[in-house]
Amino acid sequence: MSENILTIRDVAELLKINEKTVYKLVADAKIPGFKVGGSWRFDHATISRWIEKETALGIDSLETDPNDRATLASAYYSPEQATFFAHRLTLEGTGEDALAQPLSTARVHMNPHQVDAALFALASPLSKGVLLADEVGLGKTIEASLVIAQRWAERRRRILLIVPASLRKQWSQELYDKFSLPSVIVESKTYNAARKAGLPSPFSQTDKIVITSYEFAALKHAEIARGGWNLVVFDEAHRLRNVYKKDGSLRAKRLREATKSYFKVLLTATPLQNSLMELYGLVSILDEHQFGDEASFRSQYVTGSSAKTGLISLRKRLESICKRTLRRQVQQAGLIRYTERLPLTWQFEPSPDELLLYTDMSGYLQRSDTIAFGSKPNPLVMMVLRKILGSSTFAVADTLARIIDRLKQMRPANLETVSDYDVIDEDSEELGDDDDGEELDADAPVDLRKLNAEIAELEGYRTLALAIGHNAKGIKLVEALPRVLDEIVDKGGERKAVIFTESVRTQKYLADLLSANGYENDIALLNGHNNDPGSKRIYQDWLARHKGSDAVSGSKTADMKAAIVEAFKNDKSILIATESGAEGINLQFCSLLVNFDLPWNPQRVEQRIGRCHRYGQKIDVVVVNFLNLKNHAEQRVHQLLDQKFNLFKGVFGASDEVLGVIERGVDIERRIFEIVQNARSETEIDVAFDQLQDELQAQISEQILDARRRLLETVDEKVIERLKERDSEIGKRLSDFDRQLLCVARAELPDAHFHRDNERRFDFRGETYTTEWPLADEKGWKFFRLLEGTLATDLITTAKERSFDAPSYLHFDLAAYPGGKLADVERLCGKAGWARVGKLRIETPSVTREYLVISVVADDGIAVDPETFERLLRVPARNEPVDTSLPDEQLKVAAKERCKALLDEAEQQNVEWLDLESEKLDNYAEDLERAFETEIKTIEAEIREAKRALRGSSLKMTEKLAEKRRISALESKRDKFKGQFFDRRATIRADVEAMLDQIQESLKLEPEYNDLFTIRWDVQ
Repeated sequence: MSENILTIRDVAELLKINEKTVYKLVADAKIPGFKVGGSWRFDHATISRWIEKETALGIDSLETDPNDRATLASAYYSPEQATFFAHRLTLEGTGEDALAQPLSTARVHMNPHQVDAALFALASPLSKGVLLADEVGLGKTIEASLVIAQRWAERRRRILLIVPASLRKQWSQELYDKFSLPSVIVESKTYNAARKAGLPSPFSQTDKIVITSYEFAALKHAEIARGGWNLVVFDEAHRLRNVYKKDGSLRAKRLREATKSYFKVLLTATPLQNSLMELYGLVSILDEHQFGDEASFRSQYVTGSSAKTGLISLRKRLESICKRTLRRQVQQAGLIRYTERLPLTWQFEPSPDELLLYTDMSGYLQRSDTIAFGSKPNPLVMMVLRKILGSSTFAVADTLARIIDRLKQMRPANLETVSDYDVIDEDSEELGDDDDGEELDADAPVDLRKLNAEIAELEGYRTLALAIGHNAKGIKLVEALPRVLDEIVDKGGERKAVIFTESVRTQKYLADLLSANGYENDIALLNGHNNDPGSKRIYQDWLARHKGSDAVSGSKTADMKAAIVEAFKNDKSILIATESGAEGINLQFCSLLVNFDLPWNPQRVEQRIGRCHRYGQKIDVVVVNFLNLKNHAEQRVHQLLDQKFNLFKGVFGASDEVLGVIERGVDIERRIFEIVQNARSETEIDVAFDQLQDELQAQISEQILDARRRLLETVDEKVIERLKERDSEIGKRLSDFDRQLLCVARAELPDAHFHRDNERRFDFRGETYTTEWPLADEKGWKFFRLLEGTLATDLITTAKERSFDAPSYLHFDLAAYPGGKLADVERLCGKAGWARVGKLRIETPSVTREYLVISVVADDGIAVDPETFERLLRVPARNEPVDTSLPDEQLKVAAKERCKALLDEAEQQNVEWLDLESEKLDNYAEDLERAFETEIKTIEAEIREAKRALRGSSLKMTEKLAEKRRISALESKRDKFKGQFFDRRATIRADVEAMLDQIQESLKLEPEYNDLFTIRWDVQ
């Protein structure tokens, strides 16, 4: 050791640790030094100050085995590596690499079948759309969200979601919670408010995903058509299935026309329900050239002579546009374990006063001469009143008070009257109800005596309701709940229950009842407003606890929901929820669900149960239903939901075949309401319910189910093998993505402290960052991922904007690599050479593809594979100025050859896409030609039959002449069609060729290449 200069070995002897550890510590601290004969030298005074500082921090405790990578976790990466990985992580393109970014940002454990479906949707830039038809419960929302996230990452952000009104909030919350994607719900109120605020087209959102209902989208179809959408998603798309019919839904026809020029994703578990023609209707929404016209499809696959053998052909033609995975396939692949649903029925008998109130109120609602409702009552108001009547006497009393107040003001009952039912607005929009609750006609004569009598009658009912202090159903809940909770705990579940009611007032009653019976501090409420004191406290505590973390979204509705769910998960044992409050929440930690009120809408029941019975649930879910032994209609509703829809038991609950027969859940509600409202006896109730069940059964015949299976289901073994392969691919790609993103962080954040015990975490400016999203949320850390406004995105932007004026010398240290063994890279140890990295952008009107072009020249002349060198760039490296000459020409030649290979690859991919489109259009042309030929053959058959009948007929002369003239006219029509046939075929083929020319032009390659940096390299 000299007096003023120290070597690495000198420092190692001073600190009593190995040289490799010293090298990494010195490199990490960026201590200035210089190189002499390949060995680093440092100033004695500088090293002494550093040693003094590091010793105080405990550096003497860092002595470890040289192979212990935990000591090397603070490995240094160069600016060139940061730039390389920043570009690598954000390359535009197709396939699995392009999907890595949205996958890494998702706050959800992605299942292989979901990634598989998203890749299917994004497979070809020429596609006009796809039908994702996975069975119920497999997460089609996640599949579509992944496609949305990819488009968002590509900055193609004109995105429209058209969904059932009842699912708008759920979609908005899922997009934000799981993918951090902002959205706006556009409906009547927000639309009008935006217009008043000066926004001419409220659908023109550039920074938010637009969510709207089927009804409102159809109403504003002209604006939708002008939207310039990059992506349109239809949820519950089977609502559009009758679009092909001449007298089919006007709403569906408007939506098809408005979105025909945009790429679409249709989501439905039931693409084929009652007829193959419905499948044709859905496909026509996606692509009008996938099949010929309705007549050709019908003759080829439905009624014609080839229909029996046509399924094989139809299946092949659907392969590129329709994808379906089954729950049993996912389960057999070992990717999801489904628990059971265990039904439990709690029977009760209402007290005499409760029964009297129900009977009298029911009779009042069945009358047609009331002033409050009139001879033509609002059916939605009446239906909700029926539900409130079966909920609790407390809900009845509050609702009666509103009706009485409106009658005193000479105003009939309206939607506001039943606002206690807190999904009333959603049901109203879905049913197309625009009731404004107009006042009674002032000029019309009003029988004041009758009005006062009706008010007195209703006040009598309300007095009776208020006098009923206890409800038999509530008493049954209090008696039976502890026993079932004990059983849940015995099975390994948590002592928790979620109780659903359709009434906000009943929710308050249940909270008071349970609080008075030992659950006072164990209850959380969840509804559309949550303005009660307890919810406000939970919300404020949650905000304080998560202040400054990513858990806080800024949306009070979403954050309130998150706070309540977290309180239920961590502190409370009972969650009492209404329908609107429970939309979009996940309660897989809870295994007991109580339907205090049972909805008439099977889809709503399934959504409730799906809050608990879902992926991640560890034990069987107990589903409790109440059964009123004095109410025959309620018993038949329970029977319908249990036996026909199979909602309460089994591994999978309601089958998609059964739920799929319902175009809208509110339609079933309306049918049940009509039965309850009109039937006067148990016999009439039974007859009406039997008829309803028979109608549903006719729609799910075995013939229809068998056709769907043969058309849409792939052999289990094939699917299972693909899903297993996809599972391993997802893990590998996410791991690679995380590692490369963290390489950028290491290079760009010299002041950050990376954890030695976990390479996925680091501390920076008082915050802990990690790529582990569940842990980030649990610990209140920052989720380190590529989203706008995040640290990761800022670092990527900085690294991509960096330019390099001159080459650098990078010394790669394999011993410092924290990621495991790199067998091919290790063969470069002791070697040196040159490398250049450039970026090739291949742009076409349909798709843009980007590649990093790596050109490598080794000093020993042995070729180095670009993929091997890309892995070398993951290895920590120090850089210094270059002191040798640059082999510029060799690197240029290598880059040119690599660019040519990538262009050839892109051209081949274009050819494959073009071939698929060409085959589709050829089939389309053949369909139209076949339809024309069929039309001619039909006329010829009619001519032959008419001539045969005429030969043996005993018609009068005038009648024979008339028939001969008719036959002659048919022959003329046939001859005319035959003459037109070749002209029509030529026109069809010319149209197809024109479309192919347009497609080919959209794939014309326009390459652009730019150098990023050049380095001298060696591997130590």
